[in-house]
Amino acid sequence: QVQLVESGGGLVQAGGSLRLSCAPSGRTFSMYGRAWFRQAPGQEREFVAGISWTGGSTNYADSVKGRFTISRDNAKNTVYLQMNGLKAEDTAVYYCAATPYYPNDDSSRYDYWGQGTQVTVSS
Repeated sequence: QVQLVESGGGLVQAGGSLRLSCAPSGRTFSMYGRAWFRQAPGQEREFVAGISWTGGSTNYADSVKGRFTISRDNAKNTVYLQMNGLKAEDTAVYYCAATPYYPNDDSSRYDYWGQGTQVTVSS
């Protein structure tokens, strides 16, 4: 069974940093676009950041530009989300996802999803 497994979530104070990781099991995703989404309580899942399969192109939600950085290591089949300057409104469950297309904010384009990791930012 193919799975995406997130790690690195936790509790952090406002202004702090966390680094999320997403590693798949069951197959490689070297030619898949990868992305991070998040879902806060009572809200819809929203796009956070995406990276092309080469790693040469990235895109971000306006709310995280300049604070979050997405990267990937294809040798390790792993995608990362470095989150700096965290705010209380970043509190959510963060999900990684994989798509055979260019990663954008259309969640229907993604074939594989992780179970999510909780990020809580205290103010």
